[in-house]
Amino acid sequence: MAAPQPLYERIEKQLRRRIATAADGDPFPSEPRLAAEFGVSRMTVRAALARLERDGLLERVPGRGSFVRRAAAARPVGTLMSFHDQALAAGRTPRSRVLRAGVRPASPQEAAALCPGGPAQDATVVGISRVRLFDDLPIAVEHAAFPASLDALLGADLETGSLHNALRRLGLHPTLGSSVLSARTAGDDAPELGVDAATPMLVETRSIADQHGAPLEYTVSSYVAHRYALQVDFSVARGEDA
Repeated sequence: MAAPQPLYERIEKQLRRRIATAADGDPFPSEPRLAAEFGVSRMTVRAALARLERDGLLERVPGRGSFVRRAAAARPVGTLMSFHDQALAAGRTPRSRVLRAGVRPASPQEAAALCPGGPAQDATVVGISRVRLFDDLPIAVEHAAFPASLDALLGADLETGSLHNALRRLGLHPTLGSSVLSARTAGDDAPELGVDAATPMLVETRSIADQHGAPLEYTVSSYVAHRYALQVDFSVARGEDA
């Protein structure tokens, strides 16, 4: 005779059915509310919720509560698509919260990418740092740098607009790019993103050139890993025959 299914697993199945009919970002009942609804202890509810969190179906945001989550937004690595355009394509509203914006000294990496051949110690860039959001959900912290001659970007709509569209209005078209992917934890960015400091982050360091092949943008974007993904298509290298 099969052993009875644990109570927390039965509750988990019911919650999964509830999540299946909810929209991404919908608020989810708290532990005390679910414990009262099912007539069980909070520990039992917590065990059920832990499995839903593990599978990426729920996210707990400190100070705000729990929210339904769908699969992380994914962008093909080989496609040059702005965050703004990707949000619109996914049916989301792109928003940004500006952290810093202005002309400032370039970092060594920015100077190498945007001012090749020039004296790195004297290089300046237009630096724009923002928290990027899908609707009201923080997805990434983005540190973008542009040649200092593009200070007109500072007058663009940095909260709801697209910097790539602003560049096009200046006659500059982002055309070619390359990215390096790495990883880190949220650390000091955690409060801006509403996550724990130990939350895994996907980091994309990207360089973009304009239609003339001139350096246009150097950006480091750190994405909350369970909210965003990069899709990689590849071919398999053929090894030597044994």
